[in-house]
Amino acid sequence: MFNTFIKYIFIICFSTVIYSQEKKQFPNDFFGVYKGKLEISNPNGSQSIDMEFHLLPSDTIGKYHYTIVYKSDKINQERKYTLIEKDKSKGQYIVDENNGILLNAFLANNTLYSIFEVQGNLITTTEHFYTEYMDFEIMFSKKENAKISNENAVEKTEVISYPIGAIQKARLYKQ
Repeated sequence: MFNTFIKYIFIICFSTVIYSQEKKQFPNDFFGVYKGKLEISNPNGSQSIDMEFHLLPSDTIGKYHYTIVYKSDKINQERKYTLIEKDKSKGQYIVDENNGILLNAFLANNTLYSIFEVQGNLITTTEHFYTEYMDFEIMFSKKENAKISNENAVEKTEVISYPIGAIQKARLYKQ
């Protein structure tokens, strides 16, 4: 039993050493232009449009060009934002929309997470970066559609659930 325990500890330590050697540094190791198809789904159906995501260095330390481009037959939308390091060691970033709107973002395992509210809608964004591609996802939920339920216990815990109204999801490949 003791030998099994030693082997288990060795495997964990060895795996940790290998993982730490391969770990990428955000954002520098993920700079680039990513392109692909954005799938938009809601209860009324689905559609697909071309999308780009640009993560590029800027002239200012701790600030990065962060651009989202939506392309369709009707209109192209280019959203030029700035990604700012608030406290890189704690994974804290800010997405500056360059119009007065600042969105908090949290980085963990090369994934940037953000939750915010706009005009009664909760929006959750997730951007997971890999070596050759990234996964981009946005979920929308109307606060007015919230459902409240309670735990069946003496001290009831109230839980508020927000039905998802739409999802935007893309795998974007580094060019």
